[in-house]
Amino acid sequence: MLLTLYGLGTTVGAGIYVLVGKVAGRAGEFAPVSFLLAAALAGLTALSYAELSSRFPKSAGEAVYVSQGLGRASLAILVGFLVIGTGVVSAATLSQGFSGYFGTLVAVPGWLSMAGVVLILTGFAAWGIAQSVIAASLLTVFEVVGLVMVIWAGRGIVTDPGAIAAAMTPPIDDALAWTGILTGSYLAFFAFIGFEDMVNVAEEVEGEPRPIPAARGIARRGVTVVYLCFSVIGVTAVPVAELAASPAPLVAIYERLTGAPGTLLKLIGSFAVINGALIQIIMASRVVYGMASQGWLPAGLACVNGTTRTPLVATGLVGMGVLVLAFSVRLELLAETTTLFIFGVFALCNAALFRLKWTAGQDIEKDTEIVRVPIAVPALGAVFSALFFVLTLLDLIERAGG
Repeated sequence: MLLTLYGLGTTVGAGIYVLVGKVAGRAGEFAPVSFLLAAALAGLTALSYAELSSRFPKSAGEAVYVSQGLGRASLAILVGFLVIGTGVVSAATLSQGFSGYFGTLVAVPGWLSMAGVVLILTGFAAWGIAQSVIAASLLTVFEVVGLVMVIWAGRGIVTDPGAIAAAMTPPIDDALAWTGILTGSYLAFFAFIGFEDMVNVAEEVEGEPRPIPAARGIARRGVTVVYLCFSVIGVTAVPVAELAASPAPLVAIYERLTGAPGTLLKLIGSFAVINGALIQIIMASRVVYGMASQGWLPAGLACVNGTTRTPLVATGLVGMGVLVLAFSVRLELLAETTTLFIFGVFALCNAALFRLKWTAGQDIEKDTEIVRVPIAVPALGAVFSALFFVLTLLDLIERAGG
């Protein structure tokens, strides 16, 4: 149960509370289609991760998968650094998102709120995995309450699901609409980052590894349904330009729907973003630890404190990286950079599983504890992840140049 809430916490806080407005800014009224496209791509890789995590329940999971599947230490090290980069950049993104929500509650400089939250969360991650996961799980409950409040407030909007679905289905020949949907999906995909984080605490989960795939599947399906409902309500209730410009899009939607002040949601939104950032810092520090344990990084980064039982040096290094990025790169570019990294990781992990299954045969192993997926799943996952990696990279270059 805690593991499911852990996975939900990083996805819910990251996706809806911070970036739903930015997705709408790119895709307009077709934002729900961007979320559907992102969900489909995430679903392929989630299935591959289900098998990989049952085969290799280790910290630094993705690096281990690539090492075992592709047999190239250099690729495994590359994946490890990409995963660390994903966690650091994602936490920096969420730290900026926190300053947006917190700034609507308390008039403090954005730099001060960002610095304060990163330092506090880094300290919390260093305290202990059990305490961190319990805290993240409790915060997830508040996140879900906030989303339920908004969806309940917007229940009257969806009076005719067929008409809304028709209005939000872009014409096949509308190239401009599909371009917006595609670029919106790069940001929407950020909202699904989190299901893969669970593999990096696999060594710290008591019992058999099988709860990892089950918890991931529950978290991903639940988040997809919530995102679709929320994005439909959001783009229907609030003008796209207003939603895209809001530093606290959840609050903007709630206030437009109810006419009441969204003070409680401002508080919940701050907690939601804190939750996602905490989980990303935990994940990245565990990957640093795992890579050091494999001999791919200096051994000092694998040192575990005797009292907290956490890798203090690795956690502190991750926290410093988050601070630097939070102060130097704007939110939208941070989110899309995170997506770029994760597409690269997903392409290599899917390729690793494909090679494992191709060389061993689809059902040659007799281990009943291994979750199995058809070989077409990692094949499609690798192709589409690689394609989206290239498209996202081109979009990032264009936006950075602009």
